Amino acid sequence: MSNQFIINFALLIPLAAVITYYDVRYRRIPNRLVLAALVGGVAVNTVVGGWSGMRASLVGCAFAFGLMLVMHFFGAMGAGDVKLFAAIGAIIGMRLVLATFSVVLITGAVLAVFSMLRAGTARVTMQRVLLILGGLLPGGKSPRFPAPADRKQTIPYGVAITLGSLISLVIFRA
Repeated sequence: MSNQFIINFALLIPLAAVITYYDVRYRRIPNRLVLAALVGGVAVNTVVGGWSGMRASLVGCAFAFGLMLVMHFFGAMGAGDVKLFAAIGAIIGMRLVLATFSVVLITGAVLAVFSMLRAGTARVTMQRVLLILGGLLPGGKSPRFPAPADRKQTIPYGVAITLGSLISLVIFRA
Protein backbone atom coordinates (compact mmCIF):
# COMPACT_ATOMS: atom_id res chain seq x y z
CA MET A 1 0.00 0.00 0.00
CA SER A 2 1.27 3.44 -0.88
CA ASN A 3 1.46 6.35 1.51
CA GLN A 4 -1.01 8.25 -0.67
CA PHE A 5 -3.56 5.43 -0.32
CA ILE A 6 -3.19 5.43 3.47
CA ILE A 7 -3.44 9.23 3.67
CA ASN A 8 -6.51 9.32 1.42
CA PHE A 9 -8.16 6.62 3.50
CA ALA A 10 -7.26 8.45 6.71
CA LEU A 11 -9.00 11.57 5.37
CA LEU A 12 -12.02 9.80 3.91
CA ILE A 13 -12.98 7.41 6.73
CA PRO A 14 -13.79 10.06 9.36
CA LEU A 15 -15.35 12.26 6.67
CA ALA A 16 -17.57 9.36 5.58
CA ALA A 17 -18.64 8.62 9.14
CA VAL A 18 -19.57 12.20 9.97
CA ILE A 19 -21.20 12.95 6.60
CA THR A 20 -23.23 9.75 6.80
CA TYR A 21 -24.51 10.73 10.24
CA TYR A 22 -25.44 14.28 9.21
CA ASP A 23 -26.94 13.33 5.87
CA VAL A 24 -29.05 10.48 7.26
CA ARG A 25 -30.19 12.38 10.34
CA TYR A 26 -30.61 15.94 9.01
CA ARG A 27 -30.48 15.52 5.21
CA ARG A 28 -27.81 18.22 5.13
CA ILE A 29 -24.07 18.17 4.58
CA PRO A 30 -22.39 20.87 6.69
CA ASN A 31 -20.26 23.25 4.66
CA ARG A 32 -17.59 23.37 7.37
CA LEU A 33 -16.97 19.63 6.97
CA VAL A 34 -16.78 19.93 3.20
CA LEU A 35 -14.41 22.90 3.45
CA ALA A 36 -12.19 21.06 5.93
CA ALA A 37 -12.04 18.05 3.58
CA LEU A 38 -11.21 20.26 0.62
CA VAL A 39 -8.46 22.16 2.44
CA GLY A 40 -7.11 18.90 3.90
CA GLY A 41 -7.06 17.24 0.47
CA VAL A 42 -5.22 20.13 -1.18
CA ALA A 43 -2.77 20.43 1.73
CA VAL A 44 -1.95 16.72 1.89
CA ASN A 45 -1.55 16.41 -1.87
CA THR A 46 0.70 19.48 -1.88
CA VAL A 47 2.89 18.12 0.91
CA VAL A 48 3.11 14.64 -0.68
CA GLY A 49 3.37 15.68 -4.34
CA GLY A 50 4.60 19.25 -4.36
CA TRP A 51 3.24 21.58 -7.03
CA SER A 52 2.11 18.69 -9.20
CA GLY A 53 0.22 17.22 -6.23
CA MET A 54 -1.48 20.54 -5.62
CA ARG A 55 -2.38 20.83 -9.30
CA ALA A 56 -3.80 17.27 -9.36
CA SER A 57 -5.84 18.08 -6.25
CA LEU A 58 -7.25 21.35 -7.61
CA VAL A 59 -8.01 19.88 -11.03
CA GLY A 60 -9.62 16.87 -9.34
CA CYS A 61 -11.74 19.24 -7.26
CA ALA A 62 -12.85 21.22 -10.32
CA PHE A 63 -13.57 18.12 -12.42
CA ALA A 64 -15.53 16.45 -9.61
CA PHE A 65 -17.48 19.67 -9.08
CA GLY A 66 -18.32 19.86 -12.78
CA LEU A 67 -19.53 16.26 -12.96
CA MET A 68 -21.88 16.66 -10.02
CA LEU A 69 -23.00 20.12 -11.12
CA VAL A 70 -24.44 18.58 -14.29
CA MET A 71 -26.38 16.15 -12.10
CA HIS A 72 -27.54 19.08 -9.94
CA PHE A 73 -28.89 20.89 -13.02
CA PHE A 74 -31.06 17.85 -13.77
CA GLY A 75 -32.35 17.90 -10.19
CA ALA A 76 -30.63 14.63 -9.29
CA MET A 77 -28.26 16.07 -6.66
CA GLY A 78 -28.41 18.68 -3.97
CA ALA A 79 -25.84 21.45 -3.70
CA GLY A 80 -24.27 19.79 -0.65
CA ASP A 81 -23.66 16.65 -2.69
CA VAL A 82 -21.95 18.71 -5.40
CA LYS A 83 -19.66 20.40 -2.88
CA LEU A 84 -18.93 17.12 -1.10
CA PHE A 85 -17.81 15.38 -4.28
CA ALA A 86 -15.66 18.40 -5.18
CA ALA A 87 -13.92 18.07 -1.80
CA ILE A 88 -13.42 14.35 -2.39
CA GLY A 89 -11.97 15.21 -5.80
CA ALA A 90 -9.43 17.39 -3.98
CA ILE A 91 -8.51 14.42 -1.79
CA ILE A 92 -8.25 11.73 -4.46
CA GLY A 93 -6.88 13.92 -7.25
CA MET A 94 -7.78 14.13 -10.90
CA ARG A 95 -6.57 10.62 -11.77
CA LEU A 96 -9.36 8.90 -9.81
CA VAL A 97 -12.28 11.31 -10.19
CA LEU A 98 -13.99 9.69 -13.18
CA ALA A 99 -13.58 6.14 -11.84
CA THR A 100 -14.82 7.26 -8.42
CA PHE A 101 -17.76 9.07 -10.01
CA SER A 102 -18.74 5.81 -11.73
CA VAL A 103 -18.50 3.85 -8.48
CA VAL A 104 -20.51 6.55 -6.67
CA LEU A 105 -23.28 6.33 -9.30
CA ILE A 106 -23.42 2.55 -8.95
CA THR A 107 -23.44 2.81 -5.14
CA GLY A 108 -26.20 5.41 -5.34
CA ALA A 109 -28.23 3.20 -7.68
CA VAL A 110 -27.97 0.25 -5.29
CA LEU A 111 -29.03 2.44 -2.36
CA ALA A 112 -31.89 3.85 -4.45
CA VAL A 113 -33.19 0.38 -5.30
CA PHE A 114 -33.16 -0.61 -1.62
CA SER A 115 -34.89 2.65 -0.69
CA MET A 116 -37.50 2.23 -3.42
CA LEU A 117 -38.28 -1.32 -2.35
CA ARG A 118 -38.42 -0.38 1.34
CA ALA A 119 -40.80 2.52 0.65
CA GLY A 120 -42.95 0.46 -1.72
CA THR A 121 -42.64 2.98 -4.54
CA ALA A 122 -41.16 0.79 -7.30
CA ARG A 123 -43.95 1.37 -9.81
CA VAL A 124 -44.12 5.16 -9.42
CA THR A 125 -40.35 5.44 -9.45
CA MET A 126 -40.00 3.42 -12.65
CA GLN A 127 -42.72 5.52 -14.34
CA ARG A 128 -40.81 8.67 -13.42
CA VAL A 129 -37.53 7.22 -14.68
CA LEU A 130 -39.21 6.50 -18.03
CA LEU A 131 -40.58 10.06 -18.18
CA ILE A 132 -37.12 11.46 -17.48
CA LEU A 133 -35.51 9.24 -20.12
CA GLY A 134 -38.23 10.24 -22.60
CA GLY A 135 -37.44 13.86 -21.86
CA LEU A 136 -33.84 13.30 -22.91
CA LEU A 137 -34.92 12.38 -26.44
CA PRO A 138 -34.73 15.08 -29.14
CA GLY A 139 -37.62 17.47 -28.67
CA GLY A 140 -38.43 16.03 -25.26
CA LYS A 141 -38.62 17.96 -22.03
CA SER A 142 -37.36 16.44 -18.79
CA PRO A 143 -39.92 16.78 -16.02
CA ARG A 144 -38.90 17.98 -12.57
CA PHE A 145 -40.60 16.21 -9.72
CA PRO A 146 -41.00 17.71 -6.25
CA ALA A 147 -39.01 16.07 -3.49
CA PRO A 148 -41.23 13.67 -1.54
CA ALA A 149 -42.30 14.84 1.89
CA ASP A 150 -41.70 11.34 3.27
CA ARG A 151 -37.95 10.95 3.85
CA LYS A 152 -38.24 7.18 3.41
CA GLN A 153 -38.75 7.85 -0.30
CA THR A 154 -35.41 9.63 -0.73
CA ILE A 155 -31.82 8.62 -0.20
CA PRO A 156 -29.19 10.75 1.50
CA TYR A 157 -26.78 10.82 -1.43
CA GLY A 158 -23.85 11.91 0.75
CA VAL A 159 -23.81 8.30 1.96
CA ALA A 160 -23.46 7.03 -1.62
CA ILE A 161 -20.74 9.60 -2.34
CA THR A 162 -18.60 8.77 0.68
CA LEU A 163 -19.18 5.01 0.54
CA GLY A 164 -18.56 4.93 -3.22
CA SER A 165 -15.38 6.95 -2.76
CA LEU A 166 -14.05 4.50 -0.17
CA ILE A 167 -14.95 1.55 -2.42
CA SER A 168 -13.20 3.27 -5.33
CA LEU A 169 -10.04 3.77 -3.30
CA VAL A 170 -9.96 0.09 -2.41
CA ILE A 171 -10.60 -1.00 -5.99
CA PHE A 172 -8.15 1.36 -7.68
CA ARG A 173 -5.55 1.64 -4.85
CA ALA A 174 -4.80 5.32 -5.26
